[in-house]
Amino acid sequence: MPKLKTCRGAAKRFTVLKSGKIKRKKAYHSHILTSKNTKRKRNLRKMTVIDARDSKQIQKLLPYG
Repeated sequence: MPKLKTCRGAAKRFTVLKSGKIKRKKAYHSHILTSKNTKRKRNLRKMTVIDARDSKQIQKLLPYG
């Protein structure tokens, strides 16, 4: 059986935790930050776990994650 290739774009965006859950960065924190309030910007800095509905698709992109 040949080795599977990891999707490098996904590998740079997602991290697999020991529990098997996948961690991601939140969106909307790259530009036009002046119109967003401080509390919202602070919460966007934090990482979050992806939804269970998306995890199966991401796990295919990260076969050895």
